[in-house]
Amino acid sequence: MVLNTVKALAVSGMLVAGFASASAQAADELTLQLKWVTQGQFAGYYVAKDKGFYDEEDLDVTIKPGGPDIAPPQVIVGGGADIIIDWMPSALASREKGVPLVNIAQPFKKSGMMLTCRKETGITSPDDFNGKTLGVWFFGNEYPFLSWMSHLGISTDGGDGVTVLKQGFNVDPLLQKQADCISTMTYNEYWQVIDAGISEDDLVVFKYEDQGVATLEDGLYVLEDSLSDAAMVDKYARFVRASMKGWSYAAENPEEAADIVLENDATGAQTEEHQIRMVKEIAKLVDGSDGTLDMDAYQRTVDTLLAGGSDPVITKEPSGATTTVVTDGM
Repeated sequence: MVLNTVKALAVSGMLVAGFASASAQAADELTLQLKWVTQGQFAGYYVAKDKGFYDEEDLDVTIKPGGPDIAPPQVIVGGGADIIIDWMPSALASREKGVPLVNIAQPFKKSGMMLTCRKETGITSPDDFNGKTLGVWFFGNEYPFLSWMSHLGISTDGGDGVTVLKQGFNVDPLLQKQADCISTMTYNEYWQVIDAGISEDDLVVFKYEDQGVATLEDGLYVLEDSLSDAAMVDKYARFVRASMKGWSYAAENPEEAADIVLENDATGAQTEEHQIRMVKEIAKLVDGSDGTLDMDAYQRTVDTLLAGGSDPVITKEPSGATTTVVTDGM
């Protein structure tokens, strides 16, 4: 009798384990490639994973940090990710060059890019740029700047125009007075300048949003072929829904969101104060988005890129670069 009971318990345990295993295996796997290193810029995704929002959508999401040597379009083409985060200039340029990226959602409504200048240079408006040295990020990030200068009728090859300094991903050129202005993000490098000891009163900033040349940042992109698979589209919809829930939570709980980001930062390079500040600034860019792409903002981005001087990032109006099939399914 005891032996039979033991056997019954063993069988029961095996069945429970089997069901648990089957349940665990049932979660659909997705890999997300970030555009940059682990930081508050991506808080919504880390929060969605930590708070179980992906679990609620039956998703097992792997988040891969980016970095200076990681190009998200190359990662997804190589099979290293299902979804990537990229800026639209990069994504549209990649598409024109043969990488079939499609925007499935746009969590960021606004651009965080701006030009930050020392007030002592005498710059008070774009009319004062002539003869100045401006630090600019390249690798596709220069195109909004070049378009802006084109709109202003300012040459970018020195002389009576502006001298462009190829800026690394730091604020040293401004601190060391190698440049009169540098490229910064509202949520990152600008605060690095402040933390370095320069007062906000000693700075003048020009937000690309205010100049009418902002381009969309931090969109979610997939390979076009995957959109013909209804099951993948369903997974994408669940992912976007959970991610936007993560962004909403992060906006309401920036300190907790920053802590979650820090827990996922394997480098230990980030500080709590900076990450809390970053999450709060990022929330202004997400601005309550449900992930739906604003087509007016998309067209503004395209127009800005097409007007990028003699060497535009794209040479023709994109076709098939966006879809609503995912957000419609939410």
